[in-house]
Order: sequence, then C-alpha cells, then structure tokens
Amino acid sequence: MKFMKIPAATITRLSIYSRALEAMVDEGVTVVSSKHLADVCSVNPAQIRKDLAYFGQFGVRGVGYFVKELLFDIKKILGLNKQWNLAIVGMGNLGCALLAHQNFAKQGYRFACAFDADLMKVGRKLATGLLIHPVDELVRVCRETNAEIGVICTPPDKAQEIANRFLEVPVKAILNFAPVQIQVPDGCKVENVDFTVKLDNLAYHLTAG
Repeated sequence: MKFMKIPAATITRLSIYSRALEAMVDEGVTVVSSKHLADVCSVNPAQIRKDLAYFGQFGVRGVGYFVKELLFDIKKILGLNKQWNLAIVGMGNLGCALLAHQNFAKQGYRFACAFDADLMKVGRKLATGLLIHPVDELVRVCRETNAEIGVICTPPDKAQEIANRFLEVPVKAILNFAPVQIQVPDGCKVENVDFTVKLDNLAYHLTAG
C-alpha cells in the first residue's frame, strides 16, 4: 500500500468521513450504511467504497460499517492514532484564533510552542499556557518540544524566512496561512491555506451561475 499513489482528493474525503463518524459516535450510532454515510458527507456511496478500497476491505455486505471500527481504521490511515506537535509562528489575530480552536486538540494536534517577531508580544503567556518565544529561538525551542509540523501565520514577506528556519529543525510538514507560495525541498510537505483563493472560487460560481 505504501507504494500506491493515493489521490489527494481521497485523503481529503477520508478526513470528512472521520468527522462524520466522530459525530455518529457521539450520538451513539453503532452501524452506518454506505448510503447514509455518503448522504452525510455529500458524496455517493460508490465514492466511499472506492476511497476505502485503496486501504483494504471495510464493512459487512448487507449490514454496513461499524462506526467505531471504521473511525479507528481511518484515523490510523491518516496517522491520527498519535499526537502531533505543532509549532506556530505569528501570534496576531489568526494565530491566536487557531490556538483557541478546540478541534485541533480533538483531532490529536497539540500546539507545543509559539513564536512572534514582535518584542511587545514575546514573553507573554497565552490563555493556553504557551509562552510566546522570539523567532530567533525557533530552531532550539522546536527541537526541545519535538515540534513536527510548522504553522505559518506571518505577513507574506516573512513566510519564506520562517519556512527556512523550520527546515533547520528539521520540520517535515508546514501549514502555511501566509498568502504566498513558499519554496521547500522535496522532503518537506506544504499545505497552503489562502482564504482569498476560496473566495475567488465562490465569486466565480456566483458570477457564472
């Protein structure tokens, strides 16, 4: 399986399935049909079966999927059967909002350290208990806290510099909220989150529709 190229869209849908299954667990649902799961996730049943088939056989024909078992299996596939330590740089409005977002911890993501270039913010203790460190200490603190994923919430002109510092740790994955494309070697995975790109997509559909 490790040598198979899994479509990026499949990985995204697995995350969507896991969120739906978690809600079902909270509601006490024990078994779900592929049709019901598909309806909840706004896909078709065939797509769910195709996505899961990349990783093996799941569910019982004529019965459906056992919710807790499928959730466990999907989390294992996504690497969510462990805790991931995050380092975040840029403690402005967005950075602080991300730290306060409870879904990160629920999904197994722990903010291990925080940084900012503003000396007025450095040394301040956040509501989560994290201390804001100066950017100059990024490499050392990330190594001490075993940070595995970097989160960039800086202005665009600082994003590449921060990415370079993360590579020194070395951090092998970066979530970039700065509205600019950062350059990293092949060994590092980057996910760019630019809200304006999503808005452009909505604007296009409103105009074309």
